[in-house]
Amino acid sequence: MTTSEPSPPTLSLTRLFLKFLRFGCLAFGGPVAQIAMVRHALVEEERWISPARFNRLLAVMQILPGPEAHELCVHLGMVARGRIGGLLAGLGFMLPGFFLMLLAAWLYEGWIVGLPGAASIFFGIQVVVLAIILRAVHRIGSHILEDLLLWIIAAASFAATLAGVSFWIPLLAGGLVYAISERRTIAVLIALAAVALGFVIPAANPFQPVTSGGAGGTVTALALFAAGLKGGMLTFGGAYTAIPYVRADTVGRGWLSDGSFLDGVALAGVLPAPLVIFATFAGYVAGGWAGAIAITAGMFLPAFAFSMIFFERLEAVIENPALHGLLAGVAAAVVGVIAATLVQLGWSTVARASSILLPVLLFVAALILVWRLKGKFVLPALVIAGGIAGWLLGL
Repeated sequence: MTTSEPSPPTLSLTRLFLKFLRFGCLAFGGPVAQIAMVRHALVEEERWISPARFNRLLAVMQILPGPEAHELCVHLGMVARGRIGGLLAGLGFMLPGFFLMLLAAWLYEGWIVGLPGAASIFFGIQVVVLAIILRAVHRIGSHILEDLLLWIIAAASFAATLAGVSFWIPLLAGGLVYAISERRTIAVLIALAAVALGFVIPAANPFQPVTSGGAGGTVTALALFAAGLKGGMLTFGGAYTAIPYVRADTVGRGWLSDGSFLDGVALAGVLPAPLVIFATFAGYVAGGWAGAIAITAGMFLPAFAFSMIFFERLEAVIENPALHGLLAGVAAAVVGVIAATLVQLGWSTVARASSILLPVLLFVAALILVWRLKGKFVLPALVIAGGIAGWLLGL
């Protein structure tokens, strides 16, 4: 005896938007908590789709670039009301965090930064965020680096990024090498070609300190949109993987400092939103209201596009073994890029510290806590505790 696949109830577009707007207002705790909330409401309680179909869908979203919780909302909105439903569901889920981050960035720029003790508070937060990112690198790597070759690709990408090699070289080489790893001669030739490109193309200085905006030319909405689009297209394995690309196109151009960038990442971990909403903060600090809107549009465009354009073919496309190998190699290279970016951010933080001992002790304490504690409010609590510790210690 077979059972038919459940289907969503008939909803007006307004009710659909409000349902996902509610999810957006409650989206604390990162993607795991957000996905669990959507699953409980739409799969277990309202039975929009079966649990088996939800699990297959989630597996597809985790392979694709983009914040998976947001992509799930877009896809489920399409299941209910077609592509316009997907658009409204995605907007409903992201808009609360977007407006809250805009408010936070406005307060940060116009009021908070100049307050007495604010520098110490935010420095403590930045140290804690470094520990959170290190834990994220470990978590992402444990899921992606499944064999020796993937570890080698990640290590090579790490070294290349620290050497200032353009981001697309290790990503392209890693994907191609792993996709054709059975043809060892060709794979070796691709790796050697990538090394040669790294020498030919001028390298950047990844450890050059950035302390003020405007050093990298005029800030434009188009440039910030491109920065967000790059981050959205390369978000493999979690939102933390967007950090190096947004940082390269904002901090790397001198449009904001590493300290401000880390403050944005910290605020994103506190708000009810996909973590990639930190891009809104970076866009606002670099280019005001227009910059915030432009970089956010670029960041979320892939999450909308993959579901809305490939709705009928997503699962079939991802089941292609060759594509799976290519994506696995790219994802391994991204792990190396984000690990290198963590080193660069740590270097920048150390360079701004008046002393080393207290920040190191705070980092170690935060790392132990983020490794041991679980729960949707652990990261916001650690961020707040980092600010308090920075203020009390006078960092």
